[in-house]
Amino acid sequence: MITKLYNPNPNPREVQRIAAALHEGQIIILPTDTLYAFACGLDHKQAADEIARLKGFRLKQAKYSLLCASLSQAAEYHRPIDRDTFALLKQALPGPYTFIMEASSNVPRACQNANHTIGLRVPACDITRAIIEEYGLPLIATSVRPLVDDESEPETYTDPDLIHERFGTRVALVVDGGIADPEPSTVIDCSDGNTILRHGKGNLDL
Repeated sequence: MITKLYNPNPNPREVQRIAAALHEGQIIILPTDTLYAFACGLDHKQAADEIARLKGFRLKQAKYSLLCASLSQAAEYHRPIDRDTFALLKQALPGPYTFIMEASSNVPRACQNANHTIGLRVPACDITRAIIEEYGLPLIATSVRPLVDDESEPETYTDPDLIHERFGTRVALVVDGGIADPEPSTVIDCSDGNTILRHGKGNLDL
């Protein structure tokens, strides 16, 4: 199934329906301010495991991010940080950045990376944030882009209709938020200093 939502002001009734699917443990594909992403509710480990299979992760090597609705919500899922790091997050979010942080005890162990970190995002996308707010918890997510280059055209991972053709039978819902930006988020490691691990969308000055 595919449903269309618009930035700004996504339809509240559709947002409620999507949140209900997440509460049932369903997997969805939704837009962000960069690439489309597989997503499920934070409290549904089996769905997270299935996302790993969809992405091509080995289950014990899966690397997820948490999509959060706000900086204050994200703060519940990382350990205390210093003033400089907080200022950096406040400057960048919402925005196209993934911050690698030391995970708090609120992050399920199965969703943490091997060094007990987690990627945190607050996308500048009204659709994404509205769904998260309605759901009430962050979403476990990873982009629909393959782990390694394949022969697919980039549109396969940026056009919601083509994404639906490819994955529609394996997820409960594809949320059509328009054509995605093909550039991924910029990844910044805040677990051991503030270091850019991947340059992507955005021009944050460290």
